[in-house]
This record gives sequence, structure tokens and C-alpha cells, in this order.
Amino acid sequence: MSTTPAAPGSTALAPDIAARLKRTEDGLLPAIAQQYDTGEVLMLGWMDDEALHRTLTTGRCTYWSRSRSEYWVKGDTSGHFQHVKEVALDCDGDTLLVKVDQVGAACHTGDRTCFDADVLPIAR
Repeated sequence: MSTTPAAPGSTALAPDIAARLKRTEDGLLPAIAQQYDTGEVLMLGWMDDEALHRTLTTGRCTYWSRSRSEYWVKGDTSGHFQHVKEVALDCDGDTLLVKVDQVGAACHTGDRTCFDADVLPIAR
């Protein structure tokens, strides 16, 4: 089991893509998963170069688990798969938008999305 994400340049991620990424100090990028056809925001995960490479080449979302210090493929244990339709890098190169076809729940709690359980009040 790996305890740290892969170092930039140590994976098979295309060098031209890797050069555009602006990673956190620990080599990660936030990856927002969005339902491709409805625009529903599903979850936020973290990817390093290797996770992004795996996501782009397999068509299934691979993330770096900061709590478990290992790679995980969405759906391998839960059966709630994310089939990748499109991956976009934001204008600053520091966030990924992964458009997916979500099968089942996206949230580890069993909810469809991680963002529907606790809507905060807005002062008006």
C-alpha cells in the first residue's frame, strides 16, 4: 500500500497534461464529479497524476484517498460506479471537473450526492 500519492512525472500521465497541473503541496488536485446529463454536482475527490492517468485511460474514476493513503476506484467496493464521459481542467490548472454517468449513490453515506444533506441558510 502506498502512503503518499505518486510524485509528478513518475506516472504515465501525458507530459503535456502533467505540465498544466497546479497541485497542492501533497501533489493532489480537487476533482469535482458531476452528472454529465443533468449537471448535478455529486462529490469532490482528490486525484494525483496517477489517479488522473488511470481515470483517463480506464474510463472509471480513480481517486487518491487521503484518509486511507491509497488509490480507490469508485464502485469497486460499493457497486456505485462513475463512468467517465469527459474530464476538463479549469482555467488555473488547479481543479478537475469530471463529468460522469453515476450508477447508484455518489456519497459514502448512500445519498445520491454529497451536497444534499446539509444546506446552509443564507441571510437575506
